[in-house]
Amino acid sequence: MLVGIIVGVVIVAASVYATGLTKQLLSGFHSATEYKSSESATAPELATGSWINSEPLKLKDLRGRVVLIEFWTFGCYNCRNTLPFVKSWNDRYREKGLTVIGVHSPEFDDERKVESLRREVVSLGITYPVVTDNDYQTWNAYKVGAWPTIFLLDKQGRIRWMHVGEGDYDEADRQIQKLLAEPDK
Repeated sequence: MLVGIIVGVVIVAASVYATGLTKQLLSGFHSATEYKSSESATAPELATGSWINSEPLKLKDLRGRVVLIEFWTFGCYNCRNTLPFVKSWNDRYREKGLTVIGVHSPEFDDERKVESLRREVVSLGITYPVVTDNDYQTWNAYKVGAWPTIFLLDKQGRIRWMHVGEGDYDEADRQIQKLLAEPDK
């Protein structure tokens, strides 16, 4: 009986692997997409919200710079795991033409309070601009479905790469460098 169960599990596992179902099942945990400049549309403008660490920014005013937009919320464990990488990219590439913007889209009621967010931004050592998205206007405009989600915009304001979830940090770094190296148009 035990041999039959083991054989059955092996057959099912082999079928799942062979059909590519494993990739589909795991795709909900993290995914990345690179867009060619000819495929990508201009990124939606950021909705109005309260800004921390900055005066209100408009993406159209950031043309000529690469922009990293991270959708996050301070209560999200995965967002906290991603934070050291986002902060590092801000520190390393800001002077080279990267602007990092955190879009704080809350999951729970306490995360909607601007005072709570300000306290967490200081506590977490975030120095780049953060905008509140309590009504999810920016979240919906970008069709975000999970925290954290990172978008990279090229110097013309087009979405060129996105990643959902943790990980793929080396690829994100490569994409940032690639976009920074592209000529201004």
